Amino acid sequence: MNIRWNIDKKRGNYRPTLKYVISLEEHERAIAMQSIQIESLIPRIPEPGKGWCMPGENERAEGWQPKEFHYLSVPWFKTGQHSDFLYLPFRDSGDYPEVEESFVLLRQRYEEVVRKTYRWEPIKQSGELETSPETKKAIAARLAAMQMLSFGSVK
Repeated sequence: MNIRWNIDKKRGNYRPTLKYVISLEEHERAIAMQSIQIESLIPRIPEPGKGWCMPGENERAEGWQPKEFHYLSVPWFKTGQHSDFLYLPFRDSGDYPEVEESFVLLRQRYEEVVRKTYRWEPIKQSGELETSPETKKAIAARLAAMQMLSFGSVK
């Protein structure tokens, strides 16, 4: 699994945007992995549709603490890729260590499941059965008689 992300913020009161792409590698898609979802460390912000936050409002209000966090998920094996974007809370520092930490958590959880799934080896079985000796013995006399009677007949 490959995860790529970037955080961009315009000058001023704009909120930073996190854009990310999660892609599965072919060997992961080939084992039909289920999608994994985790609750991240990335806070959900009030009014998430607004691309800006004024001083003293929402996450810029004194004492603001997040109550909810975003969920991150690995794409379904059939599609193999997921991309998304979200607004991050405005911070004077511009530091968002929880973004990388969250992607690391997602990767760790996913890789645990990949390792378990790889333990289930492919199976290819075949078999063959013939008429049992008991049945052959039981029908042998009748078959021989039928063959002898049909030997001389004209078709």
